[in-house]
Amino acid sequence: MRLQGLLRGPRTLFARLALILCVGMALAQTLSFWLTMTERDQATTKMMMGSIEREVATAVVLLDRLPAAERSQWLPRLERRNYMFLLGPGITGAPPDAKLSARVAESIADGIGETYPLTANVVPGDREHFQVHLRLSDGNPLTIDVRPIAGLPLSPWLPLVLVLQLIVLACCCWLAVRQATRPLHQLAQAADTLGPDLKAARLSEDGPSEVSRAAKAFNAMQDRIAIYMAERIQILAAISHDLQTPITRMRLRVDVMDEDAQTVKLQQDLQEMENLVKEGVAYARTLHGNAEAPCRIDPDALFDSLVCDYIDAGDDVSLQGRVDSALVTRPQALRRILCNLIDNALKYAGAAQVTVTALPGGGVAVAVLDRGPGIPPDALEAVFEPFYRVEASRNRNTGGTGLGLAIVRQLTLAMNATLTLHNRDGGGLEARLVLKNLPV
Repeated sequence: MRLQGLLRGPRTLFARLALILCVGMALAQTLSFWLTMTERDQATTKMMMGSIEREVATAVVLLDRLPAAERSQWLPRLERRNYMFLLGPGITGAPPDAKLSARVAESIADGIGETYPLTANVVPGDREHFQVHLRLSDGNPLTIDVRPIAGLPLSPWLPLVLVLQLIVLACCCWLAVRQATRPLHQLAQAADTLGPDLKAARLSEDGPSEVSRAAKAFNAMQDRIAIYMAERIQILAAISHDLQTPITRMRLRVDVMDEDAQTVKLQQDLQEMENLVKEGVAYARTLHGNAEAPCRIDPDALFDSLVCDYIDAGDDVSLQGRVDSALVTRPQALRRILCNLIDNALKYAGAAQVTVTALPGGGVAVAVLDRGPGIPPDALEAVFEPFYRVEASRNRNTGGTGLGLAIVRQLTLAMNATLTLHNRDGGGLEARLVLKNLPV
């Protein structure tokens, strides 16, 4: 449960794998260090016991054979880091109860206890300290003052080496996880850039077998999708071509019929059929992308000429704002998007207002405003779906096919732009188009 809670923190696969490996290696390093130090202390203690047993026995025999007057001169030579010899009775007390002291006392007793009867007692103090008392052959007392040492002291450079080792392991872990997750990142980027034009960069098929296989599969998928889209456009184009002939014959026959209400209705139906066929093919072509190459344009000139064309036609269209900088985009696609949005505003509100704003970084925001009936909030995204119409105001009786905004959305995606709809305060609709500079 704790591991699951820990993994809920990082959001990326890279961070999660790096965290798991780093924590695992840190725990393994800590366990390894603890086991090594434990084995080191046990081996050191065992070696120390054998050394004390041999050296103390040898020193006692040597002092016993020396004349009493010369024994004091040999005491410094026989002294060691954890024990020394005293010529005297020493300090009395209770037997040693500490585990290490009892073990050292037992080792000394095993070495000399049979020849020289001895006793051991604790010396009061902060550190572990005890004394072993015995008498030499001439009856003089001899005290072995022992300060047991548990293991060997650590070298001052050992913690630094361990920290450096953990840093090296963490860097290797980071590099390994990065190499493992980079193909997934590249695959996600390729999938994100696979837009309506189906011209995403192909993945490199080099690297490990698993990565190469995934890249080949993704590239093959792109090719299949492109083929399917091309076949669909060809089918729609063929259907459109084949429908044009019977529609034309039907219109010719209707034209020679007597003028009456039914004739007018038939003409309207035929016109609607023709519009549906044209809009369907146009929508299919936008799904396949826009073949127009990006170029650098003067957006102010494009907006001004577009609005002037509507004004010359007698439409109520106004323009506000300027960009005053160049823009790299697809001008024909941009013109078609704006014409569609302005046409919708004129159709449902009778007037349109175009506002232009320059954005930081070279982008441009274009808003088409109207005071029409607007769109219900729950349908602001649904209107971009093919053949979707808001029945209250936007239906076929007003000439709509339900494909205009769908075509605009597809063209917008192909231009790496964003299009959103918002209801205005006081009534009306705002269509906001945000453009970015495209790579030439």
